[in-house]
Amino acid sequence: MKPGAYGPFPYSAIIDRPPLKWPNGARVAVWVNVNLEFFPFNERVPQTHGHIPDVPGWSRTDYGNRVGVFRVMEVMDRFGVRGTAALNAEVCDHHPRIIERAKELGWGVIGHCQSNSRPLNEIPADSERAVIRATLDTIEKCWGTRPTGWLGASMAETADTLEHLAAEGIAYTADWLNDDQPFLLDVRRPDGSRMVALPFGQETHDKGSFQRRSATADSYAQMLKRTFDVLWREGGRVMPIALHPFVIGVPARIGGLEDALRHIAGHDGVWLATADEIVAAYLAQDPKLLSLEI
Repeated sequence: MKPGAYGPFPYSAIIDRPPLKWPNGARVAVWVNVNLEFFPFNERVPQTHGHIPDVPGWSRTDYGNRVGVFRVMEVMDRFGVRGTAALNAEVCDHHPRIIERAKELGWGVIGHCQSNSRPLNEIPADSERAVIRATLDTIEKCWGTRPTGWLGASMAETADTLEHLAAEGIAYTADWLNDDQPFLLDVRRPDGSRMVALPFGQETHDKGSFQRRSATADSYAQMLKRTFDVLWREGGRVMPIALHPFVIGVPARIGGLEDALRHIAGHDGVWLATADEIVAAYLAQDPKLLSLEI
């Protein structure tokens, strides 16, 4: 797809759209995306000094897979929150215990490239579709289901990514940060259906909050609670929460997530769902409201 002056979808002002209807009359759909990522020890760890090996940079991320993810899982399970794993396929090869536990907890799964050290915009263009297919093949083999959703490593795309994803059967992507409701992309899958963009966290993104905006556990919890309160009041919205176990799963920060989930789960009219469930509910809305024809 050749990039134009605007994105691969029509502009739509949210004040011109009716609120979406969620199951059981819920006012807001909340999905928690947990990035299950693998960083090879013999490759550059993104957003670090670039040394190979990078012992402090790499071991910080490995803490998330050895310790942090299980702490995050325990807190989420306590409040009845099933996560959606944005899964680097190489986690299947190196950390199958994480996959086993996520499946026990009833989590959903979406594709997240093979490794977080190799986003799609940094690999040879002629290998992009093969990398996407290999990612989905590996996840299907270890998880037992083939993902229909996608989140790019670093949310990175090329001009061809959406077409490659659609051709491989992906129904939705969480790479786009520009709405509080799902919306349709001008990209069609082999069955003729259009791909969906599912809201993903920006202000609710733990890594951005702690590492770029110097949040504390308390200020992060407060931000999540205030975000929820606004979306709940407006109604018919989606609240994404984007987590990295090596960020939020450390002892000094996990209490912020616990505080926020207690607040969210304690409200009526909240649908705690997986990404797949939210997209299915969105597509089940009145087709006239979705503008399914282009």
